[in-house]
Amino acid sequence: MKRSEAIDVLKNGEIVFDFVVVGGGATGIGIALEASTRGYKTVLLEKSDFTKSTSSKSTKLVHGGVRYLAQGDIGLVREACVERGRLLKNAPHLVKNQSFIIPTFSWFDELMYTIGLTFYDLLSGKYSLGRSTRISKKRTIEKLPTIKNDKVTAGVLYHDGQFDDSRLAINTLQTAVEKGALAINYMPVISLIKGENGKLNGLVAVDLETGMNYTIKSKVIINATGVFADEIMQLDNPEKHITIRPSQGIHIVLDKSFLASDYAIMIPKTDDGRVLFAVPWHGKVVVGTTDTPIKTSTLEPVALDEEIDFILRTSAKYLKKVPSRNDVLSIFVGLRPLAATKGDDKKTKEISRSHKIYFSDSNLFTMIGGKWTTFRRMAEDMIDKVESSLGWNKTQSVTKSLKLHGYDENIDIDDPLHFYGSDKMKIAELMQLEPESQESLSDRFDILKAQVKWAVRYEMARTVEDVISRRVRCLLLDARECVKISPAIAEIIAKELGKDENWQKQQVEDFKRVAENYILK
Repeated sequence: MKRSEAIDVLKNGEIVFDFVVVGGGATGIGIALEASTRGYKTVLLEKSDFTKSTSSKSTKLVHGGVRYLAQGDIGLVREACVERGRLLKNAPHLVKNQSFIIPTFSWFDELMYTIGLTFYDLLSGKYSLGRSTRISKKRTIEKLPTIKNDKVTAGVLYHDGQFDDSRLAINTLQTAVEKGALAINYMPVISLIKGENGKLNGLVAVDLETGMNYTIKSKVIINATGVFADEIMQLDNPEKHITIRPSQGIHIVLDKSFLASDYAIMIPKTDDGRVLFAVPWHGKVVVGTTDTPIKTSTLEPVALDEEIDFILRTSAKYLKKVPSRNDVLSIFVGLRPLAATKGDDKKTKEISRSHKIYFSDSNLFTMIGGKWTTFRRMAEDMIDKVESSLGWNKTQSVTKSLKLHGYDENIDIDDPLHFYGSDKMKIAELMQLEPESQESLSDRFDILKAQVKWAVRYEMARTVEDVISRRVRCLLLDARECVKISPAIAEIIAKELGKDENWQKQQVEDFKRVAENYILK
């Protein structure tokens, strides 16, 4: 997967693509894979780095959504449970079965959650990850040694999926490229082109690295830009009303000692009705999330003090080891692209996460809403919608059982390189050919020089932030440590891309500014 090769194809200028997918998050990447596996000529454009925004900042769960079940959205839960099971089969190196425990505080809690989660299991059918069951107070405390146990009556154990969101996106994109798709990051769309009939037949995008504009011809343009979808829709029709009502969710990252368990905690209803998770991930514990309506969408949203206080205050009610601001290793914020609904008084946590497809008079197809777990199904629905709307011959989806790039079912979870799957062997070969790449850049995270080289050569990383945040995930785990190692990473990237010392210095400064958003002071 090389950016320069994709750019060379665009320079030709003669190709008419079947699809241009705008947006390199989970939705767009899934659509690029779906289209390319059905034989369509496809190009994906991302204005920043792949999964820069929402799709790299999830709670790291591939789940049916216990919360949505409580809201009565049974169709979404069933769909998500099925897709969760498919992801576990198609990318076992990145998706795993995670056991959760809901601590209960009354007999009514025990009854309600046991019945509810039994129904959750039934909705999963053959894709179930394990049976939900009530466990005693003693077993609950044994499995969750850091839980405050004075009021705990028992627990309900259930199973859901956990994953590495950005890594799954990169492997999905690599699969799409192997199927013939092109993918280019740092290539924002600046205008849409219409023919005399008023229908879209192309767009203009700019390469941020060179400043060169490219006119790209296409039969169909798909807007998969998530929280930024309105911007593309208004390029098509400046009079278009707002369709996105974004909310933000924050997560704090703590040392594993705050959980001290391989089991995750799920509190289904906090003081204000939100769900709280404490989930082990990459040797740390991720605690979240919030659901705060916002007015403006940005690539790097910032956590609000009231959100931070809510998570710390709520965690203190359930954990023996009470986290403080000084204990936060990193904090990350993601935006949810919720579909706007009539009645602005509706709380964002109550808005359905089901996806919607909008189809304009000029043939701009836009995907709104949805969630990471259902990204494959969303993509299938989008291609089906295009074919039926435009009268194309119907093609069949093959992604339900498609093994993704890196597929490896024999992984060692204790191996720090396990999330590369089958690519781990190729990284080992790189280290043999270039022995200096075996050196560690961070003993705390076991980051090797080879991983940086691999990210630049084969995963289209272009900046220090691309590598640290979305290829090796360290920015989300310990932001201060990442600032320390950023100069060494900038030096490696510069050599790979042929950049000078001034570029390196600028990269380090740029990264420090981004990292400030992840450091809680």
